[in-house]
Amino acid sequence: MCSAPEAARLEVATLFRRYGEAYRERYHLSAGQARAMRAIEACRTEAMGGHLQACDRCGAVTLRYHSCRDRHCPKCQTLAKERWVEARRGELLATRHDHVVFTLPHALNPLIQGNPRQLYGLLFAAAADTLLAFGRDPRWIGGEIGITLVLHSWGQNLGQHVHVHGLVTAGGLSPDGGRWLPARRRFLFPVRALSRVFRGKYLELLVRAHRRGTLAFGGSTAGLADRPAFMRFIATLRRADWVVYAKPPFAGPEQVIAYLGRYTHRVAIANDRLVALEDDHVSFRWRDYRDSARCKTMRLEAVEFIRRFLLHVLPQGFMRIRHYGLFANRQRRTKLARCRELLAQPEPKAPPKESVAAMMRRVTGRDILACPHCGEGRLQVVAILRPQRWTAHYATGPP
Repeated sequence: MCSAPEAARLEVATLFRRYGEAYRERYHLSAGQARAMRAIEACRTEAMGGHLQACDRCGAVTLRYHSCRDRHCPKCQTLAKERWVEARRGELLATRHDHVVFTLPHALNPLIQGNPRQLYGLLFAAAADTLLAFGRDPRWIGGEIGITLVLHSWGQNLGQHVHVHGLVTAGGLSPDGGRWLPARRRFLFPVRALSRVFRGKYLELLVRAHRRGTLAFGGSTAGLADRPAFMRFIATLRRADWVVYAKPPFAGPEQVIAYLGRYTHRVAIANDRLVALEDDHVSFRWRDYRDSARCKTMRLEAVEFIRRFLLHVLPQGFMRIRHYGLFANRQRRTKLARCRELLAQPEPKAPPKESVAAMMRRVTGRDILACPHCGEGRLQVVAILRPQRWTAHYATGPP
């Protein structure tokens, strides 16, 4: 991992509080971006409310503010991720799983910025339809496969790099439901063929969206509202190579779980990658995959850093994790039960119920109920603090 030294305490929230007003004066915020920005600014401050805890041994009192729980907040994903991963653990099949990545060309980035909900949705649809079609083809599997897709819109430098990570079963259920059909090769599907089919499906969906008039155009994309100009743009995209990347298959279910934990609830940048704030510029660590994955430091103006971060705020209610085929919500329980039967895999046991404190201790090794003063007592809640009204203090923040 490319992370900053542990001593660094700089956070995205700090940058939002200090430079948020400057950003708002320079750029227009969408409703979703404004909502995420307010939540991250207020996270674990008196604006969120909190509670007082007293040690049952030494009597010392500890104040803890509540988290914002926004899915874009770098501090609020640990428990959400762990709960989601535990729910998926019981659905894993005892078969090989492959990791495939579908990437949109950067030429689409300006159009995506004006139409994130539509174009992200087309990415899910095209990637899923491509994988399902290859799975049904008797040359590769000949049955229904299971797919989980996770959207990421960023690269290591916070630039726009829109792609989905796909977790795919290396085998599927036969059309009559009577057999489990394993994949016939080490790599699930040929990536060059995947790329061509994916490109064709995505561009077909994009042309349909333009024909229906559901796309918005403005700024550098204003000219694309004209159909002939739009079709010329499509022609350039059709001539380009689209990137579909197949990573080596996972060795087993535990590797799959580790993957899910790393990718499903990741935000654009974690706080531990932030290095310094000097002269209104932010330095952060990033991994340059074009240069042998070397870990480097990038320096950006603080307002530009915020702009890049907010590029990756999703439209309200947009689902960035989706399931298809055997994993689709419709008939998932019935189909997975049949697959486990064919694979001679026992039914999963329901995970034991776990308190927040127990989960945090298991995941992070930190006991949040241990007294930070004496180290021996246990903390008990003695008072609830109501959230304070949002004021300019939280928009500008402490230095």
